[in-house]
Amino acid sequence: MSYPEPRYFGDAGEVSATLRPGDAPPDLRMGPLDAQGVPTGTRVHYLGTGGSTGGAFGLYRWEMGPRPSGPDPHFHRTMTESFYILSGTVRLHDGTGWRDTAPGDFLFVPEGGVHGFRNESGEPASMLLLFTPGAPREGYFEELAEIAATGRRLSDEEWTELYHRHDQYMV
Repeated sequence: MSYPEPRYFGDAGEVSATLRPGDAPPDLRMGPLDAQGVPTGTRVHYLGTGGSTGGAFGLYRWEMGPRPSGPDPHFHRTMTESFYILSGTVRLHDGTGWRDTAPGDFLFVPEGGVHGFRNESGEPASMLLLFTPGAPREGYFEELAEIAATGRRLSDEEWTELYHRHDQYMV
């Protein structure tokens, strides 16, 4: 293993860092609506998108409410996915079966690796999701949120098309 080829060729470095405060509001809310029409389920924070990291990675804080949520087992052809549990109990599928995980647990899934996640604990849970390289996953998340918010029903063929468009292959 060696360092990759240089991507910065300046002599002195530059001021280019970005900071996202921990108390910034979520970029996306998903799930059932409350009386004011605000989704009450999952809150997604776009910490570093493929666009903001020059395609290097996508990092998202995923805060799930107490209701069951999360995708069934699937795989990606073009990117790895990693999970780091921050709080609560998250069920992760590691390709062989579902495992209950706790804060501090980490799962790395290479391209083609079958995986999934669920919150079935009845309590809130949160984790970090890391995609490498930085694919535009926020488009996929936003499309799922729109489908849930509007109650739109997709046919099996429409689900397959949506998944394939976003490099998601259900097993």
